[in-house]
Amino acid sequence: MRSDALNAESFGAGAGHGSRRRLHILLVEDDPGDALLVEEMVADLSPRPRLDWVRTLSEAGARLRTDVPDCVLLDLHLPDAHGLEALAEIRAQNDQVAVVVMTGLDQERTGLSALASGAQDYLVKGRVDPELFGRAVRYAIQRKQAERTGAALQASQMRAQENARLERGLLPTPLLGADSVVEVVSRYRPGRDHSLLGGDFYDVVQDSTGVVHAVIGDVSGHGPDAAATGVALRLAWRTLVLSGVTGARQLNLLEEVLLAERADQQTFATATSLVLDPATRQVTVRRAGHPGMLRCTDTGLSWVEVPGGPALGFVPGFAQWPAHEVALASDAGLMLFTDGLFEGRVGDGSTRLGEDGLLELARTLPAEPPESFIDALIGQVAELSLAAGGLDDDVAILYVRWSDAMRRTK
Repeated sequence: MRSDALNAESFGAGAGHGSRRRLHILLVEDDPGDALLVEEMVADLSPRPRLDWVRTLSEAGARLRTDVPDCVLLDLHLPDAHGLEALAEIRAQNDQVAVVVMTGLDQERTGLSALASGAQDYLVKGRVDPELFGRAVRYAIQRKQAERTGAALQASQMRAQENARLERGLLPTPLLGADSVVEVVSRYRPGRDHSLLGGDFYDVVQDSTGVVHAVIGDVSGHGPDAAATGVALRLAWRTLVLSGVTGARQLNLLEEVLLAERADQQTFATATSLVLDPATRQVTVRRAGHPGMLRCTDTGLSWVEVPGGPALGFVPGFAQWPAHEVALASDAGLMLFTDGLFEGRVGDGSTRLGEDGLLELARTLPAEPPESFIDALIGQVAELSLAAGGLDDDVAILYVRWSDAMRRTK
């Protein structure tokens, strides 16, 4: 029997690869007589598949690393493997390929054991005709494809459930009293790959004195590690606020949490914290490497970026984050956001929107009501990025302003 591929057209659409794709079978058989019988059955199939023949498991492993077939026909008695050991080794080399085991007349029980161990079908030598052979190969490939599809669907469902749990941790419901002095609008939009969350997070808490605390942050990187770190920081921040820990001490402790939770030494987090005091209408801002914010008033929009310190985790134990007071008039709101809102590429992809571009774009939109303004701004930014492939980073937005009752008492 030739070890090179036989000439063939294709092997039907039943293999699931399209009607013109040529089926590829790898035969692992040390007995030339049995191999010849398989070649004859393959020759009787219409259209005829490509068939490669190797005599040992080690040769099969080398083939699987370079040229993956649609189906492996596997003899369980080889010079370098015996019984189900051969099947285990094939699956260890590539568990995405369909496997049909070939057994002797007195080994049908072994064939059933092979099915339980991951093979898609088995054939008993001496009891196989071309029709049964072709059907077994086609069905084995279809079953393997169904397994892969089912596994991919289960993984997708589990990832969606995990993402939902992480989102709830990253993006909580603000903890405000019945007589809250602020109104809060929040938005979160995942980046281009919706299966991977980033570490963007925010939170708002009103303490027992009526003072409102807010934070927005962004852990570097994407995926479950960044998201889990973001959840840890957000929960730690809320706990600190409820425990009365604020100011620079709060950021120092958040940095300690980051150092303990981050997956590698390069991970850092940016953050901006606000303390809104209804008695003075002043907002205390501390900025740790985070972008500035937009101040929205009846007369227009302006960019606010107070001096700050480095991101959490940049210089552990040495950073300082000074406090700065920002006046927030009755008619004003502050919009905080993560850098995904302005760092995306626009146009042909050669430039980024940038902070100036974001401010210019925001000024073209009606600022009231805040919900419509934020949604329109996100929509405009996303539209500008379409030609470059869309937004590739998560976007979190937190908008705070005084409540109606506060605005009426200027």
